[in-house]
This record gives sequence, C-alpha cells and structure tokens, in this order.
Amino acid sequence: MLAAGMFVADRYEIIEKIGAGGMSDVYKARDHILGRFVAIKVLKQEFSEDVNFVIKFRTEAQSAAGLEHPNIVNIYDVGSESGMHYIVMEYVEGVTLKTYIEKKGRLTYKEAVSIAIQVGRGIEAAHAKQIIHRDIKPQNILISTEGKAKVTDFGIARAVSNNTISADVMGSVHYASPEQARNGFVDGKSDIYSLGIVMYEMVTGRVPFDGDTTVSIAIKHLQEEMVAPGFYVPDLPISLEKIILKCTQKSPDRRYDTISSLLLDLKQVLIRPDDDFVKIASSNQNTTRVIKNNEVKEIKNSRSLRVEEPREVYEPSQEEEEEDEEGEGFLNPRLEKAVTIGGIIAAIIIVCIVLYLAGNVLGLFGGASEPEENTEASEKHSVINTEEVQAEQVEVIDVRGKTLAEAKSELYEKGLGIREEGSQSSDEYEKGQIISQDIAAGTMVDKNTMIKVYVSTGAGEVSVPNVVGYDSEAAINMLKDQGFDPTRDYAYSDTVASGQVISQDPKAGDAAKKGDVVKLVVSQGKEAVAVPDVFNRTQEEAVSILTDAGLVVSSTSTAYSDTVPEGHVMEQSIAKDKYVDKGTNITLVISAGSGKTYYTCQLSIAAPESNSVVSADIVLFASDGTKLQEWDDIKISKFPYKISVPNIENSDSGTIKITWRLADGSSQEQSDNVMFKKQQ
Repeated sequence: MLAAGMFVADRYEIIEKIGAGGMSDVYKARDHILGRFVAIKVLKQEFSEDVNFVIKFRTEAQSAAGLEHPNIVNIYDVGSESGMHYIVMEYVEGVTLKTYIEKKGRLTYKEAVSIAIQVGRGIEAAHAKQIIHRDIKPQNILISTEGKAKVTDFGIARAVSNNTISADVMGSVHYASPEQARNGFVDGKSDIYSLGIVMYEMVTGRVPFDGDTTVSIAIKHLQEEMVAPGFYVPDLPISLEKIILKCTQKSPDRRYDTISSLLLDLKQVLIRPDDDFVKIASSNQNTTRVIKNNEVKEIKNSRSLRVEEPREVYEPSQEEEEEDEEGEGFLNPRLEKAVTIGGIIAAIIIVCIVLYLAGNVLGLFGGASEPEENTEASEKHSVINTEEVQAEQVEVIDVRGKTLAEAKSELYEKGLGIREEGSQSSDEYEKGQIISQDIAAGTMVDKNTMIKVYVSTGAGEVSVPNVVGYDSEAAINMLKDQGFDPTRDYAYSDTVASGQVISQDPKAGDAAKKGDVVKLVVSQGKEAVAVPDVFNRTQEEAVSILTDAGLVVSSTSTAYSDTVPEGHVMEQSIAKDKYVDKGTNITLVISAGSGKTYYTCQLSIAAPESNSVVSADIVLFASDGTKLQEWDDIKISKFPYKISVPNIENSDSGTIKITWRLADGSSQEQSDNVMFKKQQ
C-alpha cells in the first residue's frame, strides 16, 4: 500500500488515496516532470502475483493507452516497480455517474441524453480502434466539475474477464449484456446494451434487473423483459424510451448496428423529443425464453459470476432436455399452457362459425329467404357479397375551433384518431384551438383513420427576446414561455463559455409569430486540439508550430543538456498528442548546450641527476583529489617524460605525485602543483 509522500518511478509523488475496487487501489499523485496531477491505479497483491493476468493486464492497458479523446480518461503510462503493477491515468476532478445519480435520485431526460452523447462519443472513438469496453457502467463514468462525462477503464475489462473479481462483479452484472451473461461472443453491440441500461438508470433512478445474487441478475438479463422506463417516469419522451428499449434488446441483431447510429438518434431527441422516430426491428420469435440447463450451469460456473445459487430457476425434465438436445427445444410451462388453451378456444370458435353458416344455409336460424327463381343469378350475387366486403366507413366531423381534448373525445366516439402535426399562430383561432385538419369535414373515411391537425399558438407577431449569452437551458425556457419553438445547434467558441448561447436566428427584436422556430447556436467551449511534438526543434520552429496549432507559448526557460543542441527544445510542458483547449498556454525549456568546461594537462617531467634512480611511478590528481591517470614503472631512460591528459572536467589545476625507485630498492616521494589548460 502506498502512502502520501512516497514516489513511484522516481516521478509520481503520492498525494492521497482516492478510491478502491475489487482489483485495484487508486491514488492521486503529482507528476513532477510535467507538473500536473495524475491518477495511479495499482493492482492489488492477489492479482500482482498472477503472472498470466499481469501480462494480459499490461497488454490491454497499453492498447487502451492509444486512445486520445475528450470523453475518455486517458492512460499516460503503464509500469511495474518492486512487484507492484500500476497504470498512470488522467486525473479527473469530480464524481462517478453512479454517485451523481444517487445524489439526484434521477436525471432529467435532457441531462441524461447529454451525458449519454458524451459517453457514446468516447465509446465511438474506442470502437473505431477495435477496442470494446465490456464493462460500461455508471461506476466507470466520471462527471467532472465542469460537467464533462469521461469513460474510464477501457480495455481493462478484457483483462479481468477470466478472473474472479468478487467485489466488482455485483456492480457490473446489472449492466451486462445477455451475451456476456452466457459467455457468448462480445462485440460493440454489448457496449450499446450496457449504455442502454445506464440510460435507463439515469432517467428512472433504478436498474431494470436486480436480485440477491449475480447469477439471478444474469438470468434476468437472459430471460426476463424489463419494465419500460416510462412506467416509472410517465413524462419521459417516447423517443428516448424507444432508444433505451432498442439498445437493450436481448438479440444483438435488434439493437443499433453501431454506436454512431445511436448517437444520431440521441441528438434527435434534443430537437424533437416527442416524435416517434425510433424504429425497432420486429422479432419472429418470443423475446422471453427459458434458459437451458447447460446455460444455467455455465453461468453458475463462470469465474466472473461465482456466487451462491439463484433462488428460483426453472429446471426442465429429463425428457425435455433430451428433446432439446435433439433440436426440438422446449417451451416455458406457462407459455405451453397458454398455447394449449388458446388452441382449444380457437377450435371452438371455428366450430361455431361453421355451425352458424350451415344453419343459415338450412334456415335453422330464421335467416333464410325464399329461394330465388334464377339460381345462377343467386349464386353470382352470393359470390360478389363474399369477395367485395367493404371496410366500415364513417363521416369526418369538423374539429376546427375545438381544443385537442374536445376533438379527441368526439373523434374517438366515431372510431377516428387524432394527431397534432404542429402549431401555428392564428388571428382567427385562440391559443390551443385547432386551426386546420388534413381531411375535410363530411369526407367518408375508413374507421381508425388518423386525422392530422394544427393547433393555434395565438394571434399576431411578437418581438423575439434577446437570449445571446444566456445559459442554453434558460434561453430555451424563455423562448418557450413566449410561445416560440427553439432549436439548438453547437459550435466551438474561444470567447463564449461552454453551454451559453453564441447567436440566435431571428435576432433579438425581430418580429415573429408565436410558434415560429428560433435557432440557437450554443457554445461547446474552446475547440480541442492535439499538442504537436516540438522536441529538438529550434525555438523559432517550435513557437511557429505551436502557434499554428492554436496554442500559446507563454514562456521559455533554459537548461544545460549534453544531448540536445544549444537553442533547441529539450522539454515542453504538455505532452505531445494530448488534447487541450485551443488557446491553452504551453511553456518550453530550451537547451543552453553542455554546462561542462574541459581542460588538458600537458607536462614534461625531467629525471633527477642522481645515478641511483632506475624508474618512477607517476599519478595525476584533479584539484578535488580525484585520480585522473597514473603511470607505473617508467624506466629512467625514457626521461624527460611527456604527459598529455585531455578532457578533464571542471578542474583547471591539480597535483602530480612521483615515486622515484632507487637502485638499492628504496624510494623517494615528490609532489608538485600543476596548472591545466582550458580546451577550446
């Protein structure tokens, strides 16, 4: 376990522990090289000792490190130290989506859609690089203090999928797709299913399937139909409800094909929430099916769901198992009973119809008339009556001037439907009254025909209010309160804060009718740009490249370097390829060249005049006492002896010590101070 003040990789200083899960502990740390906070996820001891798991964990983490996106918690580094394995990630100041939902109870549909779009964009970027998350859940989604949603733990789920993660499984199984529950093939549609469950929880404040054990919850994902979210939230827009239902279809083929197609529908919800535009493919088979014995056993034995037995699981008989193994399959006992009863009822109805027709022909029910003289004509008339049965028709009534409620009541009595197609201002009809209908009064139409109408928003033109600079939600509410139909589009802005209105059309003060569309352009904040790599570039080149990328070089400093040439960039404050807001400040460290000074020692040493000297040992020292070089057993015949020692670092003087060896075996010591010459 790490403690505050400890260092990892001689770079990351631990600040505090900020979280813990079934497989790891998470710490906030300071990166002393790049001067920023990071989050470090450290594997717990029981996983660090599993060599195969560690290899797979590192491989998946390194793969996920290639993801760079504003809605993904980016991975900066993967490493190990003294048996400890860790991942260094982007530090996000905020809370998990799970905590956010728990604090708010449930989210408004607009907030839920906004978060879902951000999460979807992160998943989309990962899918584009063939990376499937496999564990999308609110606990793996962070909401920053700025309101941005970021997905974390990409690629990690794949590494842990075959290991027992007891503490995390209960949270994950609530969001697991049916194919995950039965250990089937998993692709991007599994992430779509899990995101659908997350959206369900955001708008309802609860998960659709719950239970006492992971096995019981997994079985519900496989064989039970969820309660539609609209049951808990009656005012939930139909478009969002159908998106959630489409995402969470048990068959992957009935879900969205790609996360990109899901994002298109989510964006439409913000524009026309009450339109029924989501299409869910029909299914030719029962949506609920009973799990086979072998599937139940596989779920029970799954290492990722190894907990107590479920309380109630339907167990087929031996005969049913044998029949199923032969390819016949078997029905749910309740369904089989219902089919049997339905068949009996259908048979009774058919017999009654046959008896009634026969009775009419024989005159048993008093319905037969006297026989026609022309039998051929009678038969022809009978055939025409059988083949040309007309649908029952009714006369359309005039609903103009009525409210929707009044018109609906009167049309329903006649067997007709009604749908509001839109609204318009009107000088003739009061607000809330129907202006027009697509089928004129007096027209004969088939029963169940839908009558489309437009409703008045009131009379005359009004001045459009100024909403530029307002928070987008406040602007929308203001325009709606005054009878307008606001729409939203988004754009980057260097001057307008994220979420505020940049412009409006019509402009403030323009005359418009109530019910008219007012188009708003809402700021997404500053545009995110990738930081270029300017290492080893000249200072001039680096400034030019960064400026062209939309960044600002706020300051520079210098430092010595033995590897980077003088005047070239040796460090940049933001790592290359990191996404930051356009206009972000960046600092550079410029090389001042090598900080060392080199000297050369050149000497000519003369021998003493004494004939008793036969050889000498010579040692050269720097001024700090460091031995620079030595020469042993130099014969007297080689004197005067020349010495040349180059590349002496940061020392302009030293000492030379000579030990003279005499013929009688004794020795004499000599020590002299010497000066070194600076190298050019």
